[in-house]
Amino acid sequence: MSIETEETTRISDSGISRSYGAFINNEFIPIGDTSFPAFDAGTGEHLADVARCGAAEVDQAVEAARAAFPAWKAVAAEERAGLLLKLADAVEANLSRLALIDARDIGRKVGETALDHQFAINQYRYFAAAAVTHEGWGRSIPNGYLIAKREPYGVCGQIIPWNVPAIMAAFKIAPAVAAGNTVVLKPDENASLSTLELGKLIAEIFPPGVINIVPGLGEEAGAALTSHPGVNKLAFTGSSEVGRIISIAGSQRLIPVSLELGGKSPNIVFPDTDKLDAVVDNASFAALYCNGQSCLAGTRLFVHDDIYDEFMGKMVAAFKRISVGAATEESTTLSGLISEEQGIRVLGYIEKGLAEGAKLLTGGKRVTVPGHEHGYFIEPTIFEATNDMAIAQEEIFGPVLTVIRWNDFDQMIEEANDIRYGLAAGVYTSNLKNAMATADRLEAGSVWINSYFNLASGSPFGGFKESGIGSEYCHETLNMYTHLKSITVQNEPSEAWFIPSPL
Repeated sequence: MSIETEETTRISDSGISRSYGAFINNEFIPIGDTSFPAFDAGTGEHLADVARCGAAEVDQAVEAARAAFPAWKAVAAEERAGLLLKLADAVEANLSRLALIDARDIGRKVGETALDHQFAINQYRYFAAAAVTHEGWGRSIPNGYLIAKREPYGVCGQIIPWNVPAIMAAFKIAPAVAAGNTVVLKPDENASLSTLELGKLIAEIFPPGVINIVPGLGEEAGAALTSHPGVNKLAFTGSSEVGRIISIAGSQRLIPVSLELGGKSPNIVFPDTDKLDAVVDNASFAALYCNGQSCLAGTRLFVHDDIYDEFMGKMVAAFKRISVGAATEESTTLSGLISEEQGIRVLGYIEKGLAEGAKLLTGGKRVTVPGHEHGYFIEPTIFEATNDMAIAQEEIFGPVLTVIRWNDFDQMIEEANDIRYGLAAGVYTSNLKNAMATADRLEAGSVWINSYFNLASGSPFGGFKESGIGSEYCHETLNMYTHLKSITVQNEPSEAWFIPSPL
């Protein structure tokens, strides 16, 4: 079986191919008339050309997935689990290479992208286990038995963003195929390379057509996928604005849609916390991981008045110690943004914060990294602000933290919830009553106490309000990818009762 039909000239030490077509039926089809370039986010080096897929390629991928579905549905859960475990092992064997590809493609430091791939490996292994324990239920009924069983939908159309491509691909692929579905996945045009490289590993493990990858633009490949009549379920991660479009597309064809969307998460510090330095470190991580380009980021930090001055003194000092540099340098703490467009957007929000009257405590400027002048590197930035300002209400997706003072618990909770999002939240306290009372009142799908981003395997991940529909990363996710079918079995027909007997 050939897993590459395009020229395989290699560039750099990360094993990137010169070009990538769509991955359909376990083969890369030749690039047609249109493609788009993938660049190193820091240096601007041309890494590869990627097929700009449209309706024709999407149709081909969907047909491949539809053809593969009956046989894949019939595969025993134990066998599906075994293949997911093989994929996890293959990613693990290629972890360093894939992490370097992502570091260059999206500009995040290689230590973080390596963690992304480890996270993805864990996801494949988790759903391998979940696949064999995804059971229906049953009970006795008069003269028979009721069976409720889970059945896969069929072809799942999935669209993922650019910030953590390894994690996003695993979040979508693992539960879908574990439940017996087939997949057509569209990666973001700004971050396609590691997902297409994943296709090479998939081709060595899974039957043809089970997992297909169609790169392209949202308005072309994405639109064709969401509207395709052969797709039985849609799953999307990205902005709330695009999530609405996906939701409408699903409603027009009456197919299920799961959405993981934006966030502007509150991170709350109580005055009783007894490890101030550790909290400063974790709150910094919460705001700056992924260079702040994360829907989960704890970008609204609520600090109590009683400790505000001491805490913020430590926080500002910590931000000033952060090393801004190239994604491939081990000494780098904070690397660059995905693109010029995103860099301009983040700098625009910094200007907006100043115009709104927010107090700039540190950062706020673009940094030049020698040899990486193409990239947009932004100083880690802290604003002191109020909750009604745009920088506290809107998702910036960059290394910008908004800090808000508080001294009244009820008012703080009201402000923490006074946002259109509800994806995640953090709480730091030494008091269990404070922790649980706060967690209960926060309108967020995930609440992390004393450790932000604490995504333990199997913990449900999904948002309230405009942050999405459905839960990923847990056993419940398999229910999002399956119908519940009921079958009632009666031992024999009942005595006649509906039509009167003849006289």
